[in-house]
Amino acid sequence: MQLLLTGASGFVGGRLAPALVKAGHDVRAMTRRPDDYGGAGTPVAGDVTDEASLRQALRGCEAAYYLVHSLGDADFRRKDAEAARTFARAAADAGVERIVYLGGLGRDGDQLSAHLRSRREVERLLASTGVPVTTLRAGIVVGHGGVSWEMTRQLVAHLPAMVTPRWVHTRTQPIAVADVVRYLVGVLEAPDARGRVFEVGGPEVLTYLEMLSRVADIQGRRLFVVPVPLLTPSLSSRWLALVTDVDVTTGRSLVDSMINEVVVTDDAIRTVVPFEPMDYDQMVLVALGERAADRRRAARARRAGLLARGARS
Repeated sequence: MQLLLTGASGFVGGRLAPALVKAGHDVRAMTRRPDDYGGAGTPVAGDVTDEASLRQALRGCEAAYYLVHSLGDADFRRKDAEAARTFARAAADAGVERIVYLGGLGRDGDQLSAHLRSRREVERLLASTGVPVTTLRAGIVVGHGGVSWEMTRQLVAHLPAMVTPRWVHTRTQPIAVADVVRYLVGVLEAPDARGRVFEVGGPEVLTYLEMLSRVADIQGRRLFVVPVPLLTPSLSSRWLALVTDVDVTTGRSLVDSMINEVVVTDDAIRTVVPFEPMDYDQMVLVALGERAADRRRAARARRAGLLARGARS
């Protein structure tokens, strides 16, 4: 199947592209700088804010993956809505038969955060021109390079003791990025997945505090926690920016969403794409292993660069 993958260089897209190619699909990896793209698939120029570029990138595609968001932008809700409208028009005009979208968990009856409301709005807008949309809703996605996972890892690494706001007691259902990719690949051609919304998660429901404690245990660290119920979202996001490399704007969006319980209430995806997802300890070990391997590669590249410069001098 010929398909377009947006967000091909991102945390999920960078893993999804090779998985789709391995599954036998003809993948167009959309990027604003195709000459710089080094991932799987064929790079094509495109920008979700430029409808003409989208029409060109989508031409001849049967399906498209939409993995785009502007979480680090203060005006992310407006920008994401405009991008989804533009993409939906271009996909309909190009004759695309299915869009697959990765959104966020959270019960519709709850007072969802601005971030989760935006994800729901993007779902609706992508389907607004009549192209069937298959949506996977996920909570915390664990894997090396993911913002939520990096926040967890860095908090544990940098703070043997920490003050914690109320959101650390919110329940969530983390899932490994590799399992998200398996679901994304699996729903593409499944007839029962067309136009449906699925909730995806790992086998365990944990609070954020339990996740932090489990990461600390796996790494042999001691974690001392002091609850501070009155720590506001604004102060929490600034605190995160101080002790991790998550910027204040992204941190505020994440913190606001942490007041919402994000737990799977319908596991229908398990019958459409059947497999056993990783448990939390396993996904943490995989993420830590990927980070260690990445650091080793970077160290080898630095040494090779130093040797090359030494040979030239």
